[in-house]
Amino acid sequence: MSPSDGAETPAPPAGRRRWSRRWALWALLVALLAGLLSTLVWLAGRYESSQVQSRMEQDVVQMATDIRAALTRNVQSMQALQASSPSPEAWRVPAAELLHARREIMRLEWRDLALDTVSHVETPYRLPVFERLGRDNTQADVGFACAAARRFSGPAYSTSYFLPQADGLGLEVLDMCLPVSVAGHLAGYLVGTYSLPDILSELVGKQLARGQGVAFTEADGTRLAMHGTPARGSRTYIAQHLLDLPGNTMVLRLERQVGTPALFPNLLTALVAAMSIALVAVLALLGRDMRRRLKVEHDLADALAFRKAMEDSLVTGMRARDLQGRVTYVNPAFCQMVGLEASELLKHTTPPPYWPPELAEEYQQRQASRLAVGATLPREGFESVFMRRDGSRFPVLIIEAPLINAVGKQTGWMSAILDVSEQRRIEELSRASQDRLQATARLATVGEMASLLSHELNQPLAAISSYATGSLNLLQSAAAEAQPVDNSEDLQLAMRRIAEQAERAGKVIKSVHDFVRRREQVREPIAPRLLLDAVMPLVSLQARKLGVRVLMQVDESCASVMCDRTMVEQVLLNLARNGMQAMQGLDKGRRSDRLLTLRVRAAASNAQSRWVEFAVIDHGLGIPEEVARKLFTPFFTTKAEGMGLGLSLCRTVIEQHGGFLGFEPVQPQGTIFTFTLPVAVTVATPHEAAVC
Repeated sequence: MSPSDGAETPAPPAGRRRWSRRWALWALLVALLAGLLSTLVWLAGRYESSQVQSRMEQDVVQMATDIRAALTRNVQSMQALQASSPSPEAWRVPAAELLHARREIMRLEWRDLALDTVSHVETPYRLPVFERLGRDNTQADVGFACAAARRFSGPAYSTSYFLPQADGLGLEVLDMCLPVSVAGHLAGYLVGTYSLPDILSELVGKQLARGQGVAFTEADGTRLAMHGTPARGSRTYIAQHLLDLPGNTMVLRLERQVGTPALFPNLLTALVAAMSIALVAVLALLGRDMRRRLKVEHDLADALAFRKAMEDSLVTGMRARDLQGRVTYVNPAFCQMVGLEASELLKHTTPPPYWPPELAEEYQQRQASRLAVGATLPREGFESVFMRRDGSRFPVLIIEAPLINAVGKQTGWMSAILDVSEQRRIEELSRASQDRLQATARLATVGEMASLLSHELNQPLAAISSYATGSLNLLQSAAAEAQPVDNSEDLQLAMRRIAEQAERAGKVIKSVHDFVRRREQVREPIAPRLLLDAVMPLVSLQARKLGVRVLMQVDESCASVMCDRTMVEQVLLNLARNGMQAMQGLDKGRRSDRLLTLRVRAAASNAQSRWVEFAVIDHGLGIPEEVARKLFTPFFTTKAEGMGLGLSLCRTVIEQHGGFLGFEPVQPQGTIFTFTLPVAVTVATPHEAAVC
């Protein structure tokens, strides 16, 4: 049947499912609103009940405090009564006045040490309470109270007991015993009998409102005395507090009946109106939210497609791991880097297939510490070694950051991984080129010293020749005369001079030979003075030729420095030669100013690193400002025969050691070149620095 026939076209299955979900959401919303309304009504009732109960707890505590305070005042009044009337006869009149003022006390007795009654006074407000049964039946209770009073050296109370009365009723009473002392000795007792109902009516009854009742009960709940209207009904609130008296403990119980609060109708009306308005508003917001949701879904799909295209175009490997170290995501660049498919890497148990087997255990231990929640990883990253499918190893640089979900909780780690094989190869080539450049600079330095060596060696060789000729003449004259050599001491002196001059020439040649042939770049701890001593023979050669005095100032407390000895010696030699050459422009009358100072002292340090400062100080003409700006530029030189590499290489060497090379003028004239080297400390090996 066609649509034109009037039949309705059935909704597609997807549309029906969508509408079913919407109706389910509406039903859930209505149920939530009804539950919320019921919960609010219940919470309001609970809140009011808690407020009423809290006020009752405060009231019963205040009542107990008032009772204790009133009983204490009565004890003080009895003590004052006994002090003012020491004899039983004089005591009766003020005792009667006290009973007239304190209705809760029914009887006062003056007893001797044997607890026999010497004198007593009855309350004027009721018949004598012991008239029917006598006082002997309660003698045991009085005895216990007075025994406790002797122990406490103060008032003590007996347990309560019931006294039948002549009118067929009765009342619950208790006795209070107060020791009487005369001149510091026990002389008797004052015994006061209290009515529990009168205590409630006189001491707390005025605080009671309608619908409240207060009672004394025992610990098991047995009611001893009651005042006020006992509470009845389902909405009865009860508050209890212990009344702890010396020798006796009772429970003070407050009961209150509360009617239906007037708050509930107003609250219900307001809640229903508010919920109705909220329901309409939620419906409107839900419709708008559904339209926004569809738009957001489309935007999210576009964003996911964009991110996927961006990740696929990266040449940097991306890897995500959960808190257990399992790989949860890799991009194509990482798969290509290790030669494995994504399915082979995702959720793979440790060790991953790209870990070298010989380092798997070590990587596992480091991964446990590095992937912990809250771990701090270096922002510049760390280096490691990975393995391709074919087993070849390659170095990588790993930069990791925590993965934080939408609620701010860390769920894993995201890593950016770079293959640094090519970078390491370029660094090796650069290092080799620098080594060759260093060797060339050393050879150029030796070439410049060739004329100095010829001049320096002429002196010891001429001395050797002269001493040898003299020795031969002595030997020949002795042989011609066929006599022993008389001048043996002169001959021995000549031979020693020959040996000294030969050793001097050998040292000069050896210093140049060692300087040229040392090529290894091994950093080792070495004392600063040994560095200066190593270059002093070569420095002294040129100093004697140029007429320069050399002064060494070494702080012997300086620690050893960690450096490549050959490279640092070359820096010292280059700076010393430059300093001596800078003083050649001085006038002949100022030759005494040609002083080159080599200084070593401790540099400014901090808690993380310590440094030693080397300084080469000359008193030449100084460095012009236009030259100073380009002083460390490669191939820049002010010498006709120079190459312009000396100072550039010196700064490179010092910076490779982590130090700094700089210069500044010296007053009144001259220049000081300073550089720093780190103090030797224990450092981790490159293998220990590797991480997974």
